[in-house]
Amino acid sequence: MQQIADFLTTIDSYLGSAQWFVYLLLGTGLFFTVYLKFPQIRYFRHAIRVAKGKYDLADDKGDTSHFGALSTALSGTVGTGNIAGVALAIHLGGPSALFWMLMTALLGMTTKMVEVTLSHRYREVTADGTFAGGPMYYMKNRLKMRWLAVVFAVAAIISSFGTGSLPQINSIANAFEAAFGFNKVLLGVILASIMALIIIGGIKRIAEVTKRLVPIMAIIYVVGGLAVLAGNYENILPSIASIFSDVFSGTAATGGFLGAGFAWAFNRGVNRGLFSNEAGQGSAPIAHAAAKTNEPASEGIVALLEPFIDTVIICFMTGVILLSSGVWHDKVENTFQKADTYVYTSTVSGEEVLTNSQSHAYTGILDVTAGTITTKGIAVIHNRSFAQDVVVRDEAGKPFSGALNISGGKIVDEVSLSGKSLLHSAPLTTEAFGRGLFGTLGRFIIPLCLLLFAFSTALAWSYYGDRSITFLLGTRWVMPFRIIYVVGFACGAFVDTTIVWILSGVTIALMTIPNLFGILILHRDMRKELKQYWEDFRRDFPNEKAPKRW
Repeated sequence: MQQIADFLTTIDSYLGSAQWFVYLLLGTGLFFTVYLKFPQIRYFRHAIRVAKGKYDLADDKGDTSHFGALSTALSGTVGTGNIAGVALAIHLGGPSALFWMLMTALLGMTTKMVEVTLSHRYREVTADGTFAGGPMYYMKNRLKMRWLAVVFAVAAIISSFGTGSLPQINSIANAFEAAFGFNKVLLGVILASIMALIIIGGIKRIAEVTKRLVPIMAIIYVVGGLAVLAGNYENILPSIASIFSDVFSGTAATGGFLGAGFAWAFNRGVNRGLFSNEAGQGSAPIAHAAAKTNEPASEGIVALLEPFIDTVIICFMTGVILLSSGVWHDKVENTFQKADTYVYTSTVSGEEVLTNSQSHAYTGILDVTAGTITTKGIAVIHNRSFAQDVVVRDEAGKPFSGALNISGGKIVDEVSLSGKSLLHSAPLTTEAFGRGLFGTLGRFIIPLCLLLFAFSTALAWSYYGDRSITFLLGTRWVMPFRIIYVVGFACGAFVDTTIVWILSGVTIALMTIPNLFGILILHRDMRKELKQYWEDFRRDFPNEKAPKRW
């Protein structure tokens, strides 16, 4: 597993974690924001009205309503990224990483509008009478680059597992095991069975389920979050200030947090922002292509609401909860993930820990007596923090005694470690929710929210995957894909968390890069679509207000 994690990390370092990827993502959003004259501001109110169905026409063609498509797309974006992704970003980059998540969302509102509009414009009717769309269709039908469309579709299928399936059930299983001691395998089987019953019905059934799930899960999360903020009200303003105060300097070491420079906070904030709202990734346009409308731009305008709801509202709230509770820099008793655990010589510095430097990686034998490491001159690192009160247990869960083999800083033997260290992802947010008005009972809110958030995300991604399969192989291969997807979802419950997150980062980049290049090439088409939309709108609804400038 460690070799797999190292391999995926190497790939990710050239793609999603590379600085050029961050600039491409933000640069695309900035270009379209200026080119289209800040549509995320000018069209915001109009987007709400369209989503509510105010301008629907009787002859609109599609499989679901504007709100149904928005709910499906939102269910795909509002997931573990809002709970676990924000926590991971702050864990890695400090408070200022949240600032860059917000910037990614504000610019991403325009990117989302563009990719959805173009994908809807070139959608097709499939052999079974349903609509299919997404970036692969504008790549094939407008750019005449079928090879690029194939690259995107293949990446989307892989990403349906790396983004929509494995990380979602993995976060659910970890949260339920930590909160209730629930067996991961059993939980995976139960939820996979429920998923199979839903996705067989396709987009119509998925949309019906997500229309009911999205509002419920949002209410539960907001109520729980407000309880945490109320319990730490004196820290709210200082926490918000910390998000903006160190934007260009990075965050200094505090508590168990070892610090993070500007470049790391910037990269992690943008990267996790993309994972959360998926603006530019090309996934949401697949859901929006099913919307009932003859005006592609109208669905694009609805889509700009997604990053705002997902990141500007929900992720920002999560970030302030984590910061005001103080849990982000506190060491907490937990069971260590093996992929996140290293053994260094005690001379290692905090900066070397942050960069996973191998210059002080320990190789040799560790003596352990009754679970306690007795070898001197070593430091156990977990979650980029110096672990304390470390206990070693054997496979039966009993305190280990004997010699532990260490190679290149990694533990070779099959043992488990526990102790005090920093947390990240879902466990960090779970701990934060236990520090509010509800006390320790608040910890149970996160498993419930993760169940709703992550399960609905997995539903949406099953649809993204089957539309990509339809594009590549036709509708007859959709059912085999759904079966594999459900099996993979069940197996994801007990896969190492770190590997899952690394895989998701790789697959996100493989979708995003061709999509961003595609919409940049079609920037003139986008402006024409908007111009045509407002001309049609003024004709069909002469008494309604519309922007005076295109």
